[in-house]
Formats: sequence, structure tokens, C-alpha cells
Amino acid sequence: MFQGSMVALVTPMLDDGSVDDTALADLIEFHVESGTDAIVAVGTTGESATLTVPEHAQVIKRIIELVAKRVPVIAGTGANATAEAIELTAFARDAGADACLLVTPYYNKPTQEGLYLHFEAIAKAVNIPQILYNVPGRTAVDMLPATTARLSQLANIVGIKEAFGTVDRIRELLEVCADDFMIVTGDDATAMESMLAGAHGDISVTANVVPREMHLMCKAAIAGDRVTATAIEEKICDLHRDLFGESNPIPVKWALYAMGRIGSGIRLPLTPLASQYHEAVTVALKKAGALS
Repeated sequence: MFQGSMVALVTPMLDDGSVDDTALADLIEFHVESGTDAIVAVGTTGESATLTVPEHAQVIKRIIELVAKRVPVIAGTGANATAEAIELTAFARDAGADACLLVTPYYNKPTQEGLYLHFEAIAKAVNIPQILYNVPGRTAVDMLPATTARLSQLANIVGIKEAFGTVDRIRELLEVCADDFMIVTGDDATAMESMLAGAHGDISVTANVVPREMHLMCKAAIAGDRVTATAIEEKICDLHRDLFGESNPIPVKWALYAMGRIGSGIRLPLTPLASQYHEAVTVALKKAGALS
């Protein structure tokens, strides 16, 4: 259903922390013109944790309006309370999202059975394609492949964004999940090898700053063209490292600010990128051709 380079879009903000609608509209056009294959609205990179629920819903709605069906929109609607996740997912469905991205419940560390029942409840409650999201480095819980395999049998759970961070995890999911289940990586550093191994795409932070290059690299890797994919990857691979020098989305928002695409706004408890990281990000942007 979805494949290729799917940008985990930042939420641009003014200096007072309010959402910058003008910059958001400009970012959408940047991605549509650059070939981004899908836009993920208000995921981790979109600062979902610092937006209020009404703001979260409004940004999803606004991105859907701005995209105007030119590319798919995947709405981040996960929560650590099942009822809240159902509420956000239903809103996204009604707003016209093409799918929803649902992170594993964070902080409360559910069991594997709790994870299954959480996602099953959302799937039963809201009729929209749903993509699971496993990112144990941020949630303190790892949804194991056996649990994902069980969930892959449910009709409207169509895929997973797997950010465990190894190609071996991707291979295991490809082996145990339903044949038509979409498996995308959420780890830019291993994305090329994951797609060469059979993953269907990458929900990417790096795509915020080099969308065309990520689109072309993903397209080549999915097609099994290692030579072309590697040539592109060599230009952009430093971004996969340096955009994570501090917690995402701190570095990528600074990178977009340095590129003149958004303002410097970010919400506490996140802070602007520390000055000691500026040079590394700048060098990586220049190597990738994103900054002159």
C-alpha cells in the first residue's frame, strides 16, 4: 500500500512555540516537488509529545488539506492510553488520512499480550489502514516479531515501522509476518540494507532535508539496484549519523533552519541544537548537496 521514502515530517514552529502554518505549507510543497512517496504527520519527529491533543489533531488536518491527495498522508495517532489512540485515529480517519501510524505505548511498558490487545482494540474500533510503530529506544518496550506476526493477521493492520535498528530484525519480520504485510524501517542508518533485504521503504528523518535523494535511494534499493542506491547513500550517509547527535528532532529542525526552510522554534523540554553540533550537521548538509 505504501512504499519508498516516507518523510517523518517536522512540525515547524515560530519562536513562541506556536505552529508556523506558512513554513508547514512550504515544506509540503518541497516534499511533493521532490518526489517524497508519503508524508507522516505528527510522529515523533513532528513533536507529537509536546503538542496538545487539539493541536495534534489540527496539524494532522492541516497537512491533509495542504497535501490535497497528491501523495499519501499517514497520521501519527499513537498514545500510551488505548482510548486516546482510538480517539486520535478516528479523528484522522474522518479528516481524510490514508493511514495511521501507531507507536507502541510508551512509559507504561505493557506486556506482549498487552501490546496485542492494545492494537487489536484500535483496529476493531476504527476502520482505517493502520501501521504499527516499534521504537524501543524511545518507548522502553520492544514489540517482538511474534507479536507483530499475530497482529499482521488483522485485516486493517497493514504494516509496521520497525525502528529496532538492525537488518536482522527486518529479515525476521519478513519471515514471520503475513505475506501482504508492509514492513518499513524507521532507522535511516540501516535503511538501504533493510530495503535491499526486502523492506518496502523507510519512514525517514533524513528525508526532511534531502527528500529527492532519499526518494531515489529508496527506489533503487527496493528494486535491488545496489550500485545506484550505494552511490546516493555515500552522499547522504553522514546525515543519518549527524541528525541524531542530540535527540530527534532537535538536529533536523536546526538543519532545516540552517537551510532557510523553517524558523528556529522548538518546544520545551526540547531545546535548540547545542553549538558544538552545528559544524558536523553543516558539513553533512554540504556533502549531501542540501547546503551550499
